[in-house]
Order: sequence, then structure tokens, then C-alpha cells
Amino acid sequence: MDTKVYRVDKFVVPGHARQEFLNKVHATHDLLRLQAGFVQDNILEQASGPGEFNFVTIVEWENAEAMEPARLAVTALHNRMNFDPHELFARLGIRADLANYKRADPAKPRG
Repeated sequence: MDTKVYRVDKFVVPGHARQEFLNKVHATHDLLRLQAGFVQDNILEQASGPGEFNFVTIVEWENAEAMEPARLAVTALHNRMNFDPHELFARLGIRADLANYKRADPAKPRG
């Protein structure tokens, strides 16, 4: 049984906010990559298409239990950085859709 969990965060980021947003995302993902249960991640920027969200981040975790310690580590990092994501989003006009996902189809063996 596949117990992996995928954190998928989608963002509408105005052009003037791009660099500040990416700086914070990269700092957060640098920490996530060091956490127990981390599998892989992607930070994606829209290249074409009519989609509303121009940035998507995806983090794959071994299981849901790995996510809470990682969340606490990120909160501690943000506190050390004096960074409040809600303030950043409000100040820069960033909208977010944040959720956890699981596979909709069973993992198929490779071969």
C-alpha cells in the first residue's frame, strides 16, 4: 500500500512579488529537504497555458507522520527569519491554495 503524501501548494504571484516570494520558497524547501521522511520536491513556475496559478510547489513525503515534524521545523525557521507568510501574501497580493494529496490510482510496479 502506498502511504506517500504529497503537499501541493499553488500560488498566484504578481510579477513584482516574484523574487521575494521565490527567496522565501527556496529557503523553506532547503530546510524541507533535510527532514526525515522527505522524498523529493519541485518548485514549478508556469511556462504557458491559461492556468490561474503561476507557481506550484510539490513535496513528496514517505507518509503523513513525517509532515508534522517538518511543519514544526518550518515554523521555527520562519520565526528565526522573522517571516510571516500571511503578512507576505497580504502585502504582495499573493493568493494561495494549499493542500495535501494522495495517489488516486494504486502505484504500479516498474518493469
